[in-house]
Amino acid sequence: MELDPEHLLRLTWARGASITEADAEAAMERVNLLCGQNRHPMLVDMATTADVSRGARAVFGRPCQASRIALLGSSPVDRVMANFFLGINKLPCPTKFFTSEADALAWLKLT
Repeated sequence: MELDPEHLLRLTWARGASITEADAEAAMERVNLLCGQNRHPMLVDMATTADVSRGARAVFGRPCQASRIALLGSSPVDRVMANFFLGINKLPCPTKFFTSEADALAWLKLT
């Protein structure tokens, strides 16, 4: 995870990752550490992610310093996982799924 020069958080999960509760906790800690007292938009590249555990989904439903989150995927499986996550969780900030990085970045910059 990084905070780029345009103050955009970028998180890219490893190919084939099965995201556990511990992974989610570590990612959220990193978001809060990088942001400090400020809130920033975040691009999450979830393409090729294999699975997100129930515990991880619960962690991702908690507030953090991300002001809005764009989930970037590339396959129908990514879309199903994102829609499942978006449909069952009350999210602490605006969150949307995209298959185009350009569209995701444009949406993130609306703030």
